[in-house]
Amino acid sequence: MGGMIQDEGSSSVTSSPLQFFSLMSLSPNLGSPYPWLRELKSEERGLYLIHLILSCANHVAAGSLENANIGLEQISHLASPDGDTMQRIAAYFTEALADRILKAWPGLHKALNSTRISSISEGILVQRLFFELCPFLKLSYVITNQAIIEAMEGEKMVHIIDLHSAEPAQWIALLQALSARPEGPPHLRITGIHEQKEVLEQTAIRLTEEAEKLDIAFQFNPIVCKLENLDVESLRVKTGEALAISSVLQLHYILASDDELLRKKSPPTSKNSNSVHLQRVLQMNQSTLGELLEKDLINGHSPSPDSASSSPQSLAASAKMESFLTALWGLSPKLMVVTEQESNHNGSTLMERLFEALYFYAALFDCLESTLSRASMERLKVEKMLFGEEIKNIIACEGAERKERHEKLEKWIQRLDLAGFGKVPLSYYGLLQAKRLLLSYGCDGYRIKEENGCLVICWQDRSLFSVSAWRCRRYD
Repeated sequence: MGGMIQDEGSSSVTSSPLQFFSLMSLSPNLGSPYPWLRELKSEERGLYLIHLILSCANHVAAGSLENANIGLEQISHLASPDGDTMQRIAAYFTEALADRILKAWPGLHKALNSTRISSISEGILVQRLFFELCPFLKLSYVITNQAIIEAMEGEKMVHIIDLHSAEPAQWIALLQALSARPEGPPHLRITGIHEQKEVLEQTAIRLTEEAEKLDIAFQFNPIVCKLENLDVESLRVKTGEALAISSVLQLHYILASDDELLRKKSPPTSKNSNSVHLQRVLQMNQSTLGELLEKDLINGHSPSPDSASSSPQSLAASAKMESFLTALWGLSPKLMVVTEQESNHNGSTLMERLFEALYFYAALFDCLESTLSRASMERLKVEKMLFGEEIKNIIACEGAERKERHEKLEKWIQRLDLAGFGKVPLSYYGLLQAKRLLLSYGCDGYRIKEENGCLVICWQDRSLFSVSAWRCRRYD
C-alpha cells in the first residue's frame, strides 16, 4: 500500500506516518491497527488519538454504531489510563463515548453498571485529593475569604452561607483571620448545605473546635439537601446580620434542573466539514500536547464561546437558575463569591461539548502530569473518579442527567447582572495572596490573572477557573 501511495506522488510518506494517516478513513474493512502504530513517538500518537476520538465521536453522533465500534477498538490499542497525557485523556473520553452508546440500551447499560459502587463519601475523598494535589480550590478559598474579610470590616454579626459545605479548611482559615481583626472578631454564623448529614456533622465539629480555641462566638447551621432542592426560606437570615454567600463549583448544577422542559434536536454537523477538519488536525505535528492546544487544533471547528449559552436549550434550562439567583438576591447579601469552571461544556450537541472538554481536561491532566509520577495512585484516583466521571457526564448524558454544565465567566456575569447583582472588583491584596500561594507550589505552570474585575486561574495560558464577587445592588 505504501508503494501505491508513493506512485501517486507522495514521496515523503515514509518520513511521517501522519501523512499516511490523513489518507485513512475509519471503515468496517479497516481491520486491526498496523503493528508500527505502537512504535509511534508520543506526539505522533497523540495526534492520531485526537483523530480517532473526533472521528469516533462523529460516528456516535450520527448513530453509526458499527464504525463507532471500530474506532473504539482502534483507540483501545493506543490509549491507557497510566500512559502519557494524551493516552490517559483518550482512555476516559472513549469510555464516555462507549457509555453514551450503551445508554441506547437501558437494560444493558443498567446491567453492566449494577455492581458499580459510587458513594458520596468516595466523592468527598477524591475532592479532598484534588484539593491537596492542585492549587485551584485553595486559591478559590483564599480569594473568597479575603473578599469576605474586606466586605465585613466593622461588622459585628456575620452570616455566611456555604452552598456546598464539604471542606472545613476554608472556614478554619477564615476563623483564624477574623480572630486577628483589630476591632476583634464578629459573632460568626455559618449555614452549610450538603446532601449528606454526616459530612455536615464533621464540618460542625471541626469548626466549633477551632472557634472555641480562638474564643470566637460561633454557630453552625446544617441544612441537609441537594442544592437544586434548597428552600431559601430555610436559610433563616436574621435582621442585623451581614450576609455573605460562597459558591465553589456549584451554580452550574442548577442548570440541569429543568432542562427536560425544552429539548430540541440540534442541526446535524456537516460530515464534509468534519472530514476537512480531521485532515487539518493530522497535518499538524507539534512536539507536546500543550503545543497542540495552544495551536488551537480543535478550535478550528469549535463553537464560539457563547454559542451554546445562547441556545434555546440553555435559555430554557436557565429558568430554574434565574429563580434560584433571584431568591438569593432577595436575601440582600452584602457579598456573594462565585467560583466556576472556565469552559463551556453546556453545548447542545455532542461535538460542541467534546471539543471544549478536550481542551479543558487536557490542561487538568497536564497539571497532574507535572505534579505526580505516573505510578501515583492518588493521581489515578483523581483522574478516574473525578475528571473521568465529569467527562462521562458531559459526553454520555443528556437532559436532567447531565449535571456538569460548566459555562464561562461572561455567561455568569450576564446571569448575575440580570438577577440584580452588581460586580465587586476583587482586591489587589487578594490577588497578591493568591500569587503567594502559587509560588509555594514551586511550579511555574500555574498562573492567575485579573480579568474584568474578576480573577482567572490558569494552567500555562489555558484559563481553567474563574472567581467573581457580587453584592446585592441595594448596597450600591
